[in-house]
Amino acid sequence: MMKKDFNVRLALLILGLFVLTTTARAQQKLVPSGSEISFVSKQMGVPVQGKFGKFDAQIEFNPYKLETSKIAFTIDLMSVNIGAKETMNELKKPGWFDSTRVPDAGFQSSGIKALGNGRFEVTGKLKIKSIEQAITVPVTLMQSKSNAITLAEGIFTIKRLDFKIGDGEWNDVSLVGNDVSVKFKLAITGINPL
Repeated sequence: MMKKDFNVRLALLILGLFVLTTTARAQQKLVPSGSEISFVSKQMGVPVQGKFGKFDAQIEFNPYKLETSKIAFTIDLMSVNIGAKETMNELKKPGWFDSTRVPDAGFQSSGIKALGNGRFEVTGKLKIKSIEQAITVPVTLMQSKSNAITLAEGIFTIKRLDFKIGDGEWNDVSLVGNDVSVKFKLAITGINPL
């Protein structure tokens, strides 16, 4: 009888831990109103700023179990805003984002390394126009006093021609610079205290 009680209690404990783990993962969500993804490129040496209005993230992040943590992003390339309407229309064409054919860009992490003081390095694959490139993204995490919201901020540089962005007549880097600086601020709920 005692063995049966022990087995029942053990099964309930395991079930409870599974529910708690699943609930914790489900609570990690992006807060779009507090988040932003922007970029800066140079056209004839002059900085040109833009941003994306729609993006989403799938996050399973535990600062104490980085080996099982995962981060994935999708960015709606049709939501690009660079100011001038005719420039935004140009960016949707095949030589640029080709967003009519491939509307989303994405990132999938493959590893996360702690650097201390809330700083991390996230490695993974960035995919734009069906072209994948390995990148390393520095991320700094800051939490509110209540730990309700965690801000993830970072900046990294990509080479646009690696993804055939501005392909063809626009691949002259003296007209449009090859380096594109991508900056992000992401508000996330449900991350454990650092």
